[in-house]
Amino acid sequence: MISLTVNGKKHSVDAAPDTPLLWVLRDTLQLTGTKYGCGIAACGACTVHMNGAPIRACMTPLSAAAGQKISTIEGLNSKVGLAVQTAWEKLEVVQCGFCQSGQIMSAVALLTTNKKPNDSDIDTAMAGNLCRCATYQRIREAIKEAAKKLA
Repeated sequence: MISLTVNGKKHSVDAAPDTPLLWVLRDTLQLTGTKYGCGIAACGACTVHMNGAPIRACMTPLSAAAGQKISTIEGLNSKVGLAVQTAWEKLEVVQCGFCQSGQIMSAVALLTTNKKPNDSDIDTAMAGNLCRCATYQRIREAIKEAAKKLA
């Protein structure tokens, strides 16, 4: 059994230590908001937070998450998280929506550490999150909108 805390709730998981965290979140804990995209940490669809930092759940083994605090899109109820989600909705960022939970998780991590990101900061922070619908301009504007709300 491996113990981890997900969205503030402690879990004991009976899975192999090398099981990707993504499958534990989706299949064992039924937290399906985190998506499988590429499986090689190249697209960011599976982005979650470990101790507040964005990580790719598809390439993070369960053993690395043991004893850590994991946050998923379902547990995003912080002031920053709510500001980002509100901005996403206001600016209608989402098209197909597949990548959006990962995009939002990366945006929240950015705004948690940088309250006034410029375009370069946003591009750097979001570079690992791909959007096949190419909503990048709206994502950037939503991050700026959320930053204004948080100021």
